[in-house]
Amino acid sequence: MKTAVVAGASGFIGTYFRRELADAGWRVRTIGRSGDARWGDTEAMTKLLDGADMLVNLAGKSVSCRYTPANKSEILRSRLDTTAELGRAIAACQVAPHDWFNASTGTIYRDARDRAQTEYDGELGAGFSVDVARGWEEAQAAAVTPATRKIPLRITIVMGPGGGVMRPFANLARLGLGGRMGGGTQKYSWIHVADLLRAVLFIHDTPGFSGPVNIASPNPVANAELMAEVRRAVRIPFGVPTPAWLLGMGAVLIRTETELVLKSRWVLPQKLSDAGFTWKFPQLRGALADIVAADRG
Repeated sequence: MKTAVVAGASGFIGTYFRRELADAGWRVRTIGRSGDARWGDTEAMTKLLDGADMLVNLAGKSVSCRYTPANKSEILRSRLDTTAELGRAIAACQVAPHDWFNASTGTIYRDARDRAQTEYDGELGAGFSVDVARGWEEAQAAAVTPATRKIPLRITIVMGPGGGVMRPFANLARLGLGGRMGGGTQKYSWIHVADLLRAVLFIHDTPGFSGPVNIASPNPVANAELMAEVRRAVRIPFGVPTPAWLLGMGAVLIRTETELVLKSRWVLPQKLSDAGFTWKFPQLRGALADIVAADRG
């Protein structure tokens, strides 16, 4: 029986990984504020990781918040400190995990409206979110773990039943506010949570991967198309467009940042495509249909 250690396992993605890996016959152990080992207890983490087949680190405070100084500090700390601690725990293992998948983000790339960003020719952006992503990847790279393959996962927006971004988008549509956001031409790269897990397992079983991997559907959409598909999925015939200035006001009220919907994230998963990975949900319409059906029960 293979062993997977999931760090940051209490969130939407971590909960999905724990359940699906266990159902697939994996022995699943967790690291977090609670679980089989806790942050700060590096010795316990080492014992948990010793002999494991893979580590998947998803730890980090949600970025769906206002970027106050306190929140910025916690967003950074919750990613960099946990990644560094995992590196120290792996370094102390007698038999280190074969693979260390560490969450990163597709937001590391610039606001791209002219061409897609791949792992080979993508241009890194600037600003707080990019600084977070760079620091996250640098913390993993700095860990001295020669027996462990380190794969930063540049994950795009994750959609899935019971969580992710589908719920707020669907709620906006049901309120009649499901029109385009801003200009509507900004690209939206996304991944169904099932394909996120499938991609991790595919990389684990494929020796040729190294370095950052973009985790995205091969078919990104513009924001206007995204909102049209959301309305179609929840059977709402119209949606009022939301200009950027109004989004700015609304973001303050719901305590988030407009970057989450206004930045053009045009990310393509070139490494996965080149390796022959096949997506269960390559098109947004099919992904949304699956999510809505599952949420309806």
